[in-house]
Amino acid sequence: MNALLKAALDRLAAGLGLLLLSPLLGTLLFLVWRQDRQSPFYVAERAARGGGTFRMVKIRSMVANADRSGVASTSGDDRRITPVGAFIRRWKIDELSQLWNVLRGDMSLVGPRPQVMAEVATYTAQERGLLAVKPGITDFSSSVFADEGEILRGAADADLEYRRLIRPWKSRLGLFYAARANLAVDLMLIGLALVRIVSARRALDGVSALLARMGAPADLVEIARRQRPLEPAAVPGMAAPFTQ
Repeated sequence: MNALLKAALDRLAAGLGLLLLSPLLGTLLFLVWRQDRQSPFYVAERAARGGGTFRMVKIRSMVANADRSGVASTSGDDRRITPVGAFIRRWKIDELSQLWNVLRGDMSLVGPRPQVMAEVATYTAQERGLLAVKPGITDFSSSVFADEGEILRGAADADLEYRRLIRPWKSRLGLFYAARANLAVDLMLIGLALVRIVSARRALDGVSALLARMGAPADLVEIARRQRPLEPAAVPGMAAPFTQ
């Protein structure tokens, strides 16, 4: 896909989205602020395309300064999540504010999800291919692992569980997207993100069908259906799953 066209469409859509969603965003920001009188924004450093960094903006769904705990992954029963935050995370509303990052040019509407620098520091040489494209608000894994918090619920070490159960597939899906990105795929992924709001099952079926049409490996198509329990797997470029 032409990079200039993608960037122009991203910024146009982000600007319109922020304008249309401003009443909803304003209400949510007020509700987050009212519960503890702290900033309703969560601003954090994330890996940018090419390996640099940018400051990602999200609507805060956890207690203030929750990131100081040193835990990057969040389970569904994480005590740092606030009452309003639980609602926001359930419907992925906290990600709407990232339209600002798209408008700024830090992110794209579609692309591998932005990662914390501590996680990127453990990337294999293959996984660093994820940094070849702009991070995005949605991609294949956004639908496949929309229930990431539930997957990690009850984990003694949420970060390790993420690296063993989710990251292997998220990285492979991201690399598959980066190698085959085009406008048609982006539009379909945006549509599937909207479908996910009303039906997770239909979104998963749609993602797996899209992957199959694009010639994805059979195991990626199967994992996208999410019809069997996740098991520890190795990330691209490693021979065995993480142990710590």
